[in-house]
This record gives sequence, C-alpha cells and structure tokens, in this order.
Amino acid sequence: MKIFLQFGLIVYQQEKIARTEVGYKGMEEKLERISIEQFKNIMKTLDTSMDDYLYIYDLKNDYYCISKNAVVRFLLPGTEFHNVNENLSKVILPQDMPAVIEDIQLIMEGKKEFHDIQYRWLDQEHRSIWINCRGRVTYDDQGQPEYLIGCINEVGKKQMADNVSGLLGESSLKRDLVGHDGRMDGFMLRLGIDRFKEINENRGMDYGDMVLRKTAECIASVILPEQKLYRIVADEFAVVDFSGRGQEEAVRLYESIRQKINAFIVENEYEVFYTVSAGIMEFKSVVNHTYYNLMKLSEFSLNEAKERGKNKYYLYTREDYHAFTRRKELIRLMRNAINNNFAGFNAHFQPVMDIKQNKLIGAETLMRFYCEEKGNVAPYEFVPLLEESGLMIPVGRWILYRALEACKEIQKVIPGFRVSVNVSYVQVLRSNILEDILEGIKKYELAPSSLLVELTESGFLEENANFIRFCDGLKESGIPLALDDFGTGYSNFHYLSHLTPHTIKIDRSFTLKALKSDYEFGLLQHMADMTHSIDSKFCIEGIETEDELNKICQMGPDYIQGYYFGRPCPYENFMADYVGVA
Repeated sequence: MKIFLQFGLIVYQQEKIARTEVGYKGMEEKLERISIEQFKNIMKTLDTSMDDYLYIYDLKNDYYCISKNAVVRFLLPGTEFHNVNENLSKVILPQDMPAVIEDIQLIMEGKKEFHDIQYRWLDQEHRSIWINCRGRVTYDDQGQPEYLIGCINEVGKKQMADNVSGLLGESSLKRDLVGHDGRMDGFMLRLGIDRFKEINENRGMDYGDMVLRKTAECIASVILPEQKLYRIVADEFAVVDFSGRGQEEAVRLYESIRQKINAFIVENEYEVFYTVSAGIMEFKSVVNHTYYNLMKLSEFSLNEAKERGKNKYYLYTREDYHAFTRRKELIRLMRNAINNNFAGFNAHFQPVMDIKQNKLIGAETLMRFYCEEKGNVAPYEFVPLLEESGLMIPVGRWILYRALEACKEIQKVIPGFRVSVNVSYVQVLRSNILEDILEGIKKYELAPSSLLVELTESGFLEENANFIRFCDGLKESGIPLALDDFGTGYSNFHYLSHLTPHTIKIDRSFTLKALKSDYEFGLLQHMADMTHSIDSKFCIEGIETEDELNKICQMGPDYIQGYYFGRPCPYENFMADYVGVA
C-alpha cells in the first residue's frame, strides 16, 4: 500500500507540484526507492481503472514502458521498448518531434525536473491526436536523473455523456465495448439522422438540438432494458445489445424507432420532416472486436444505408466491406501511379473498320491499368473509381495525349487515320477538357478531324451548361463527336437535334439483341436509317464472328468494331499487326 500511494503521489499530483517552485529532489529523498518492475506492476493495476495512459521512461537504459490501452489506441511498437527516440518518432508527428527531444534533453542534463508538453501522436487510423504528456523526474543515489514517470491524456477527449440528448457519449460506448471484448454476442445498431445539416441551416441550432433530444427520446422509448443507447457523433446514435439477439431483432428495433419518429413528426404537425438510416452489425460477423474496428465497421454500415437511398437499414457483411476496402485501395494505388508518371496505366487501341471500303480508318483508345498488388484491373472496376475520385481528370488528359501522339505516328503510314477517345462526364463538368484537347491537337500538329471525341450518352442525364459549352466548342473547332452506347441511356434521341454527332455507336449488348431477335434487328435498322438521314455515321460495336458480321452488314453500317477485326492491344502491337510497322 505504501508503494501504491507513492506512485499515486507521483502520477496524480504532477500538475499541482509543477506549478510551484519547490524542487523534487528533497521530496525524492523522502520516498522509499522502488524498482522499475514494481512500477510496472502498479501501472498494470491502475491501467484498468483509469482512462489516461501511465508511462515510465528509464532515462539511463533508454527504456520505455506504457499502459496497454495506449498501444491499442496509438501506433506504438508495444508496451515496452528500447531505443526510445527512434520508436517514438514513429508515433509522434515529425514536426512535433524536435520540441519533445529538446525537452527530454534538458531533463537528462538536469536542467528540468518536470515534463509538461502538448504534441501530437498518430492513432491506429493514422490520424493525429493531440496529447498532453506530463511527468516528473526521479533521481538515483548520485543525484542523476533516473526515471521520468507520469501520464498521458488526450487533450480533445470526448465527454462520457452528452448534455444535449441526455445520453451517454462515445467515451462511455468505448468503455462498454472494451469491457465486453472477447465475449460479444449480440448487435450494434448505428443510427444517423438523414440531412440533419439542413435542419440546422433552415431552423437554427436550437431547433436542431430539440430534434436530437426528441430522436433520443423516441429511441429510448422502444429499446429493451438490457439494451444501451449512446449519442456518438453529431446526429448519430448507437444501440448496443450484448444479450445474443441477432439481426432480425435489430431490424425490428429499427422499424420501431422509425414508427416512433414518424409519430413525433405528426404530433409536431409536420413542422419538420426527417428520416433516419441505420447500419446493423452483428458481433458474430466481425472477427476483430477491438473498439476502433467495431466503430469503423459500424460507420461503414451506416454510410452504406445512406448511400443506398437513406431512410433504410443496411446489414453488415464482410464481403461488402472487403469490396469497399478494395475500392479504397485501388484509388490509393491509382493515385500513387499518377504521381509516379502514370506508371501502370496504358493506352490500348482497337481497330475501327470502314466496312464499305473494307479498310482500317481509325482506332478507339481504351484505358488499361496494372499494378503489382492487384494485377490487371478490369476497366469496369477502375474507370468508375477514377470518376468517383476525380482522378479521371489527370488520367483522361494523359490518355488523350497518348492517343494523339499515336495518331501522329500512324498518319505517317495511313493518311487520314483517326483516333477516338472517350471523355468522361467528370472531365466535362469539373475540368477544362476542351482546352486540353485543343492544346493536344496543336502540340502534335494534327487536323481537328483526326480526333473523334466519344461521349457515353448515359453519363449525361441532363443538359448541363458545361456540357453544352463543351459540345459547342467541339463543333466550332471542327472536332467530330460520337455518341457511345447509344440507346442505353435515358435521353436517347433527345440529344441528336442539338449535338448533330458525327458518329452514333451501338454497343455489343444492343448488337446481340439484334442478332437474336427480328424485332430488335428491325429497331436497330430504323436507328441506322435515322442516323443516315441526319448525315451521321453508324458504327456497330461487338462483332466477333463472320456470321455476326454478315447479318449486321445487311443494315448498311458505316463502321464496324469488334474482336472479329481485332482486340484492343498496346501501341507497339497495333503498329505491328494493323499498320505494318514493327
């Protein structure tokens, strides 16, 4: 007990003592000396009964020991380690490290007796967390600094409870989840108010607080006695059930909560209308039950519910989460590739045949991506991610210039050869792609007709001002436009009167229907006739066999593209196989 009280004096009275000018050496002489192993044992005992993190720094032996909870929270190498500066540099932000080293150096030189400094550590998610590190120095028999003993607390740590909703807060949730680690059976229901920001913006913060309180009351009124409710962040709540109930009970609870909220809205005479979404996660579906993993997966689940339309629930599955993390990883890998001079991206070219003259007249430029971690990634997977992340803007510019560069070389052998390049709606709406196109044509000294810009019809659901300006700019510059995948979008013939495209392209899904159905064949024939009536060209994609070619040729297309004439291939292969230049 004497040792325990001594340690308590060291840890808990640091700040009070630090604010005085009284030295520690005299006090140290009054304390019975104890070993570092005894300190560690006491620290383990206190670790389970406090939220902060205790530590001991053996200054002479360059050895560090810290509470187990700190290792769970931060990117520390373990609870015990040597080479303190080297190991702490992996968790302390680089810009904060010099100040920490300077302070410790003053302590080791005997110029300071107390350590009290705020700086940032990286947590397990690589986020910077402000901490306050305090400690006092103990001395050996010769009066030399021996140990630095103290505690670390998070400066911005959340409260245990929330006074707006009257509920326990995220810190309490963390405590309860950590307390059940290893014996979890039940579920977590994470709820979020949809578009809560609009309530605050339209009605004010006080009204928003009232909605939070009423929502908390609605949830609390339907949960069972053994279920616990928390307000975690902003407009989000969590219900935790450790009793072994499964997702069916969680779904019923969510529906009951929705009914209660709807009743409140009616009682409030529809003064405000809002909905809630929910992510449902059974503990048995999760392998790693650490607090941060559970919060990460519950956040993913709630976000999925909102992404899928709001006012609904989503049931967590490992498969969905793995797909989500794969998407994030691919975006990261592609961003790295872009920053590494587009390493891994490649431009492939597929021949386009003038079927009436039976000759090669152009090629469509298609994007490919390869990386060591994932191998070859299919376009249907990585292209939407490029658009979603905005990375399509730099990659689209890069492949445009590769296409124009290839066109310049091929025209030396095939005069009038034309390359087509797909332009994403992201490039049109969020970048000056027309300027990129004009600069590229000028750079490679090409005629504007050498480039066919392909727009996927389904990507442009509305006539956006940027879209109209882009198309008008192409027309004014003499650059032909193609509508790709025509007939698969929502507007179909709506664009034709304004755009007057050079080419209308029919993708393989439409082609296959026409090959298998007389009705679909007749419909495609009408589309071909209509295309020719407005002086546009008709291109059929996806022809793979001679029989398909013979039947499709009956409707009089201008151009044919498909595996029958050639698959997409790298520039060098295209030059050798189709241009005749090795």
